[in-house]
Amino acid sequence: MMNTLHGIIFSYLSNPDLRELTQHRNTCSVPYGGRFRLIDFMLSNMVNAGVADVGLIAHTNYQSLLDHIGSGKEWDLSRNRGGLRILPPFGYVNKIRSDNYRGRMDALAGVYSYLQNIKQKYVVLAGGDVAVNLDLREMYHAHKASGADITVACTPLSDNPTPNSDYFLLDDDGRVSDVLLQPAVPQGYESLEVCLLSKELLLALVDHCTAHNIPSFSQGVLLSMRHKLNIHAYTFGGYVARIRTVSNYFTHSMDLLDPQVRGQLFTADRPIRTKEQSNPSTYYGPHSKSVNSLTADGCIIEGEVDNSILFRGVRVEQGAKVSNCILMQGTVVESNAMLKCAIADKNVVVSSGRMLMGHITYPLAIAKNEIV
Repeated sequence: MMNTLHGIIFSYLSNPDLRELTQHRNTCSVPYGGRFRLIDFMLSNMVNAGVADVGLIAHTNYQSLLDHIGSGKEWDLSRNRGGLRILPPFGYVNKIRSDNYRGRMDALAGVYSYLQNIKQKYVVLAGGDVAVNLDLREMYHAHKASGADITVACTPLSDNPTPNSDYFLLDDDGRVSDVLLQPAVPQGYESLEVCLLSKELLLALVDHCTAHNIPSFSQGVLLSMRHKLNIHAYTFGGYVARIRTVSNYFTHSMDLLDPQVRGQLFTADRPIRTKEQSNPSTYYGPHSKSVNSLTADGCIIEGEVDNSILFRGVRVEQGAKVSNCILMQGTVVESNAMLKCAIADKNVVVSSGRMLMGHITYPLAIAKNEIV
């Protein structure tokens, strides 16, 4: 039924506000939740809706993304025809600028020949920097039922709005009446930057924006054409983690310690897939202590871990204390070290006896491969 839908994921951004976390990777491949990458969520959303063809638009700093995605086998997208396609800029050298894409319409213009060859009638466009379990099948049916030209996904305004987000004002019929681009005072419904439209309309919009040098989809299409096009909203009421800053990465990661949040993100009927690794079970030493923490496979815990998230292969030595931390793959906290309110990227070593403390509102971030 969903073979009429094609997926495009924008995976070209390296958000500088994520500082140390995007020094060696783009935003989509930032690790999240103990064993996942951010790209896993939107890719899984598409596969769970029966989308069989997905294009990932990449530009710079995407080696980590390629290493993680591989052929797409874990998402059942490794196929002789169709399946997963990485769309790097050098494949479309005559169409793009030499520097990074200025916006989504810029990126779509860069892969224009790919868009022309899409076989499906409809296309879903999405970012890869959001952790959400979105039912795209339901969104597709809502799009068909409303007769909309474009359907955009959004979520009600939260108590902690995501920095630098766009917002929609809706009329009584659920139609977008206004678009607020990164307003100082958020109001209405926050955009999830996921939209669904026909391939025919998409190509026409890319032609229009290219001819008028308009790089932004939000400004050039949703705002400028809201009175010309029938743009409807699909409102999602579940958990959403938009990763934009180190602080909100920390906050959204800590949300996962709440079983209700995990229940909304990881459901049996719409599983989130990720790259498989063969790791042994985690070892807990006789004097170890672990309280309210998520610990992936392959860890060695001989010290104390409290209210933390540990990725695969983390080692916490005897006498070490880890509290309110996110330790990514291969991190080692040596004996008698203390780590509090910190994010340690992959393969960080915290030397014996060191004491490192951030704050819950301003966590300490340690770059990949650092020895402290």
